[in-house]
Amino acid sequence: MKLVVTGGAGFIGSHLTDRLLNEGHHVTVMDNLLTGNIKNIARHMSNTRFQFLHHDVSNHIHIVGDVDWVIHFASPASPVDYLQLSIETLKVNSLGTHNTLGLARVKGAKYFLASTSEVYGDPEVHPQVETYWGNVNPIGPRGVYDESKRFAEAITMAYHHKHDLDTRIIRIFNCYGPRLRLDDGRVVSNFIGQALTNEPITMYGDGTQTRSFQYVSDLVEGIVRLMGVKHHEPVNLGNPQEKTVMELAQIIKELTGSKSEIRNKPLPVDDPKRRLPDISKAKRLLDWTPKKDLIEGLTETISWYREELKGLSQEKQAASSLP
Repeated sequence: MKLVVTGGAGFIGSHLTDRLLNEGHHVTVMDNLLTGNIKNIARHMSNTRFQFLHHDVSNHIHIVGDVDWVIHFASPASPVDYLQLSIETLKVNSLGTHNTLGLARVKGAKYFLASTSEVYGDPEVHPQVETYWGNVNPIGPRGVYDESKRFAEAITMAYHHKHDLDTRIIRIFNCYGPRLRLDDGRVVSNFIGQALTNEPITMYGDGTQTRSFQYVSDLVEGIVRLMGVKHHEPVNLGNPQEKTVMELAQIIKELTGSKSEIRNKPLPVDDPKRRLPDISKAKRLLDWTPKKDLIEGLTETISWYREELKGLSQEKQAASSLP
């Protein structure tokens, strides 16, 4: 197949690109590198089935040739990013979604939207099932991401109903693994980066808020399975095992052998107290459940971060030795 992956130089998008190329497909990655990194896809540059287009999907999109799938992953996805890039986040999830849907319609392609558990806001229903409409503050600091993703889902469903576009929507719950940027600002990257450098581990609130953590390869497997099933309404993809943020910090401290102290800071505005997916639909529809154990996944992720920090240290030393 010939696929366009927007945001394909990002964390999840690059792992999905790996999988699609490994399966023999032709992949065009479109990314403006605002939060993505060309290093994530550099090894594919010589592959004749791969193409990279440096482009912002909030602007008009032009693709030469046939397209079988348009897969829309482009968007800042961490609180640090979308709070700093508030307008860009709103644009990529509104204009960008509109443009990519238009591309799919023109090409007669299927369409895949990466949405998020953030559409549930600070949920009053636990665990969160796809039929729950959410509890979102539209004018709060997180609203630029939450509401733009809710709009992205709405316009995707509108294209499905109005134009009979063959669409898919996933709601991604916390995902981690190699290539998640050290400065991403999400809890796993924060804790590992701080633990490996023996800096204080930043704990927002008292640490009793909960999350669930799925390894990136499990998420990619769910994505690929949904592509093979004709289902147009949203599907949760996440790990149904709930952990407090404090438990995660203690696990990471133990796995890294870190001497970092845990330092509490105020909980950010509208930060969800509990976040846990109901994945009954994914189990029934896709025969999918996460396979990677948290300890195993964190161990692999920590190993990747160690190499990243070593590389950054070497680059810093090399720069300081220049005349």
